[in-house]
Parts: sequence; structure tokens; C-alpha cells
Amino acid sequence: MHLASGLVLLVASAAAIAVLARRFRLSEPLVLTAAGILGSYLPFIPDVKISSELVLVGLLPPLLYSTAIRSSLVDFRANRRAIGLLSVGLVIFTSFGVGLVAWLVLPIPFAAAVALGAVVAPPDAVAASAVAQRVGMPRRIITILEGESLLNDATALVALRTAIAATAGVFSIWDVGLRFVWSSAGGALVGAAVAIGVGFLRRRFTDPVLDTTLSFLAPFAAYIPAEKLDASGVLAVVVAGLILGHRAPVWQSAASRIAERTNWQTVDFVLESSVFLLIGLQVRGIVEAAWDTDLGHAQLIGACVAILAATIVLRIIWVFPATYLPRLIPRIRNAETAPPRSNVAVVSWAGMRGVVTLAAAFVLPADLPYQKVLVLAAFVVTAGTLLLQGTTLPMLVRLLKLRGPSHAEDALQLAGLLQQTAQAGRAVLDEVVAQDKPTVTAEVVEQLRRRLDERTNAAWERLGPNESDQLTPSELYRRLRLKMLAAERTELLRVRDTGTLDHEVLQAVMNLLDLEESTIDRLSTAEDEVQQEHLVPTRTAGECEHLENAPITQRPDTPGQCSECLAEGLRWVHLRMCLTCGHVACCDSSVGLHADKHFAATQHPVMRSVEPGEAWRWCYLDELLG
Repeated sequence: MHLASGLVLLVASAAAIAVLARRFRLSEPLVLTAAGILGSYLPFIPDVKISSELVLVGLLPPLLYSTAIRSSLVDFRANRRAIGLLSVGLVIFTSFGVGLVAWLVLPIPFAAAVALGAVVAPPDAVAASAVAQRVGMPRRIITILEGESLLNDATALVALRTAIAATAGVFSIWDVGLRFVWSSAGGALVGAAVAIGVGFLRRRFTDPVLDTTLSFLAPFAAYIPAEKLDASGVLAVVVAGLILGHRAPVWQSAASRIAERTNWQTVDFVLESSVFLLIGLQVRGIVEAAWDTDLGHAQLIGACVAILAATIVLRIIWVFPATYLPRLIPRIRNAETAPPRSNVAVVSWAGMRGVVTLAAAFVLPADLPYQKVLVLAAFVVTAGTLLLQGTTLPMLVRLLKLRGPSHAEDALQLAGLLQQTAQAGRAVLDEVVAQDKPTVTAEVVEQLRRRLDERTNAAWERLGPNESDQLTPSELYRRLRLKMLAAERTELLRVRDTGTLDHEVLQAVMNLLDLEESTIDRLSTAEDEVQQEHLVPTRTAGECEHLENAPITQRPDTPGQCSECLAEGLRWVHLRMCLTCGHVACCDSSVGLHADKHFAATQHPVMRSVEPGEAWRWCYLDELLG
């Protein structure tokens, strides 16, 4: 009973603090950790002890898995070099760099110092995602940070085990190499095998409850066997999650995907909030244990500060050369554009540590010299990076004038993609009608076509000007239908209270109403955000009536492709769209030059870019950018 009440109090407190942090737009990991530190010194709160096994086996697999299934495998592959240099190269660099500093400032063997370096080396996936999403960084930075934090735990734990073995006198460079190769390859193989097995089962049933149960088991099914085989359980979980997330549209039903997404969001919130509160609650015990050692207090504080500084500085020293030196190779330089220094600066400063660092510190053997001091140093790095980097990262992003994803550009791409998918659906419908004319009624076909048009039109209407006194047809439909559904639900509840119908019948109707309400067409971005960040043109270099009078966007005739290039067997570089007729064509850098040819043929004056993240327009007649 004592354990149950403690867990309830922990989760309730963590959830309440996290909600307050969100309300005031503060960093949740930092606020939760600070609250835990304060709570650890309150006399009525008992000492809370967490073990490394609890974190590494009970908490880490689901946290990594939930992040992995949401990550894009395509984006992960596109940034694999940057992610690899951070998750492998930087972890090893930090392990030895911090180890050298710790060896110089503490009376400990070098192997023990490297073990501490491995403990503090990996940034935390939860902290990185929380800060990145709150700040609004460019998506590529978020992809790199999440990819790094998914894989670096595996490298750090292998380095930690190797360093611990070295402290016992068991060390061989060949053993280290073989251990690392098997840990990586074995973990990846186990993760892929688990993903294939889960996919096989998912294709055999469509019940969302069973599918969600299987999803909850997947991270542990990957982690535990991999660890039993002395491979990387962390890597197994990440590989399984990436594959299952990538294949979810094929292996899962729509209902299962919705249920899994909702359930994992809940699990994420509970675990992430509880974990950072637990980190803070460890403080008093850790500090008191280290304070009572025979190490001088001034030396103790100085060592912790030096290790924290080394952890932060070593990341900066690594990130800039690792980003730009590979681009001295001609093949890479010709294939890729070097990222702006502002992006690299943000990546170098986004090194917040979290629960893995503290859990790995508890793995350090008790017989290591000054083991309690090493644990304190690991906590100082965790709390220090959350405080220093977590609080200053938003200011750095604003100072460097980095912008997160544009809601308006997202809305434009969403509308174009919906139109493109609708064209595919209409083509299939036309094919079925042509093959089975006697069995397909005109009323059903017309209803399906109207549904496609309504969904596509709703997306394009949201891109129009913000006129408070005029509702678009789709928005008017949405508002009226929601009012109707509210009235229908009220009537259903009235009938329920009379007791005249069976509960199963009432519940079936309630489920239908809930399902329709949840599937009413809405853009993922709130309407207010889209309108506030409307596609307003930039100031022109001079007066241009064509730019002033041209619409901000138009409905593309062939979203995402140049029809002339396809017809001629050419490849385009970038796409542009005519703001008079919506014709999509290729740019000046493309072989076809079809955008220029379209202007020459039609004299339509203004076109705009339809590339992701670009909203600029160009007037051919006045040769002005807007």
C-alpha cells in the first residue's frame, strides 16, 4: 500500500508540475528537476532511491521506443552521417576528454575517469525533444538531435562497460573492438527481427486493443533478448521502433494507428514527467554521500564544475569540425550544401543530459575510488546542462534568428498533398466505374467525388485571406456540424436516462457520434496560427502592381510535379507555380525551363516558389522579388 500511494503521489505531482510548466511556457525537464531538488530537502518527503536497473530496463526502453516510432526513417537516413558523428564519434570523444579532465582534478585511476566520461557523454532524447519543440527549431536540427539521442546511449553504455572492465584489469583493444561491433550489429539484428515479428502478428489481426498491447510489449521484447546476448538493448529498441513506425501504414489498421498514437502520448507524458522529478529527488542523498568523503569540499566543488565545463565545451569543439571537415571531400561537397553556422551553433549548444546519465552513474561499481563523488559529478552535469543550456537555448535560437517550421507553408504543402492524393483516389474510382458500370450507381460515385472535392477545397480555403466577417464553406460546415453533433449527443443522453434502451445500443450510437466528431476535416495546424502567419509577401524592392494585386497562393494544377518534364522525360530541380492559373513548372536551374516558357506563352506576370519553407514570389514583367 505504501508503494502504491507513493507511485500515485509521484505521478500526480509530476503531471501537475508539467502542466504548470506548459502553461507558463517553461522547460518541463528543468522545472520538474528543480521541483524534485526542492522536494528532496523537504522533511515530510521520504528519501527516494532509484536503481540503474529500474531506469535502464523499466523506463528507458519505452521512452526510446515512443520517440523512435514517431521519427522519420527517411529523414534519419538523410542525416545519417551527422547523426553517426554525434552519436558515436562525439560520445567517444567526450568519454576520453571528460575522463582526462576528471583524472587531472580527482585522485582516481584513468579508467575510472573514462567511465565517468562515458556516463556523462550522451545527451538525453527527452530533454532535447522537449526544448527543441518548445523553441521552434528548424526540422533538420530536431531530426539530428533526436537521432543523436536515440543512438548515443548505446555507444555510451558500451564505453562504460569497457571502462569498468579496464578498472578491474580486464582490457584488450581487440575485445573492445569486437564488443562494439557485436553490440551494434547484434542490437540491430535483434531489433529488426522483433520488428518483423511484430509486423507479422499485426497483419493477422486488426483489433486496436490487441495491437496496442503488442506495441507496449515491443520495446521490452527488443531490449531484454539483446541484453541477454550481450548486444545493445538500446539499439535494438531504436531499430525496432524506427522500422515499426515506418511500416505502420502498411502493417496496422487506421484504428490501431490512432489508438497507438494516443496511448503512447499518454505513456510519454507520465514517464517523462516522473523521470525528471525522480532525478531531482535524488539530490539530497547524492550530495550528502559525496560531502562526507575525505575529499576537500573546495576540491569537490571545483572538480564538479570542471567536469561540467568540459562536457559542454567538448561538444562545441567537436561539432563544428565534424560538420565542415567532411565537406572538404569533393564528393560530399558537390552533393550537399553546408549548413549555416547558426544551425551548427544550436546543435553544439543543445547537449542537455537526462535520466540515462544518472542511471549510468549508479552502474559504477561501489568499490571504485570516490564512487560517490563520481555520482555527484554526473548529477551536476545533468542538472547543470538542463539549467545552463536548457534555459539559454531559446535565447540563442532567437539571437541567431532561426525560425521553426512555418505553419502557413505547412498548410500550403498539406493542401497540395491532399489534392495530389485526391487525384489518385479519383483515378481509382474512375477505373472501377469503367470496369463495373452495372453495379456502381451514379449517386454513389457522385457522393464519393463530392467528398474528395470537399476535403481538398477545405484545405485550400484555409489559405485564403483572414476575413473575420466571412466564413469559408468548409469552416461553416464544420461549425454547424459540431453544433448538430452536440444536440444529437444531448438527445442520446436524454434517451439513456429514461432507461428504455439497452446500454450496448446506446454505446454504439455514442461511438458513431464520437467517431464523426473526431474525423471532421480540420488542419493539424490551428486556424488561428495559419491566419496569424498568413502567406504575406515580403516588401518589394520597388513599386510593382503585379505583386500587389497577385494572390498569395493558387490552386496548383499538378501538385508536386512538373507535367512538362514528365512528358519530356526530364528531371526538375525546383518547382514554381503561376499565381494566375496555378500551373506548376520547373525553375531556371532545370533543363526544361518550363516556368519561363509558361510566362512566355501566357504573359501571366507573377509566379511563386512551391518548395518547402519558401514563400517568395517573382514578377517577370518588373523583375522584382516579393
